[in-house]
Amino acid sequence: MSHPGGSKKQHLGLLCGLAGLLLLCLPPALAQSAVPGKNDALYLYRGADRDQRLLDAARKEGSVALYTSLATTESRPLAAAFEKKYGIKVDLWRAISDKVVQRTVTEGRAKRYAVDVVETNGPEVEMIAREKLLSEFFSPYLADFPPAAIAPNHLWVSDRLELYVVAYNTNKVKREDLPKHFEGFLDPKWKGRLGIEATDSEWMGAIVKKLGTDRGMKLFEKLAEMRPDVRKGHILLAEMVAAGEVPVALSAYHANAESLKRRGAPIDWVAIEPVVGRPQAIAVAKNAPHPSAALLFADFVLSPEGQGLLNSLGRVPLSLKVSTSLNNFPYILIDPATVLDESGKWESLWDKLFINK
Repeated sequence: MSHPGGSKKQHLGLLCGLAGLLLLCLPPALAQSAVPGKNDALYLYRGADRDQRLLDAARKEGSVALYTSLATTESRPLAAAFEKKYGIKVDLWRAISDKVVQRTVTEGRAKRYAVDVVETNGPEVEMIAREKLLSEFFSPYLADFPPAAIAPNHLWVSDRLELYVVAYNTNKVKREDLPKHFEGFLDPKWKGRLGIEATDSEWMGAIVKKLGTDRGMKLFEKLAEMRPDVRKGHILLAEMVAAGEVPVALSAYHANAESLKRRGAPIDWVAIEPVVGRPQAIAVAKNAPHPSAALLFADFVLSPEGQGLLNSLGRVPLSLKVSTSLNNFPYILIDPATVLDESGKWESLWDKLFINK
């Protein structure tokens, strides 16, 4: 399959160019203009009456537009819980993270402001932040999160964590046959049985840094010789494992595998070291047409109630107020800013190994 080379920044430019016609498809109601920074006072307000003022204003706005890559099996229940609690409609638009960036940035550059809240992969939210389309916001629940969950620029908060795990089809692979380390998958018996996601260069980069350049690059060079099945989209990859088309996925998102497992699919997952964690993030749009509803939705997702709901759906919440058994093993955490700054290097290596073969 094809995959554009170059850095994430270059890829973003290509995505935005290809998405130019998207703006022509937007209904007039979504093409609202806004004065840059007009929502800042609202987003940062800390008065004693904050919560009531926010709720009253949000109900007057009546709806909130959410762009997310969170699977519909989780994003829809999250939206429904918010709607039930506050009586405010969630206009949910779900796509893979690349598309979330593409739509948000394309609209922003054209000054057609439609989105209120963005919730997707941390590096992709940082991309949007660098386009100056997000605003710093205050939430009383920020105190419940570890310092590392809050971006240094204060433009987003990591609300959940995706862990790269090894997912396998339980009808085709026995758990006890899986190796304890990725290097075990270099055994010839695994050839033709492995799959990876097409854009996981940062996963490779994190593992190489953890193992050291010599050992890490040797691992991925040998893995490329195994010619793993390359699939675009982590949800698709997990579905292919559940269907038995890909017996073992080396770079699956654990939440996708866990969700399918809970629905009875023949799939399970194991945390094979080194486990890499990818922060997912939530942010409010600088020029949100429904800023009060945007902030209220962010509050809800970051609250113990929202974080508990994510946990119940198989996602790893980052709030310290919510305990979870989904991450009780050591893992290394990706830094979104570093991903973007080093993306060209790792994407070039990734494409050479797995894409442009």
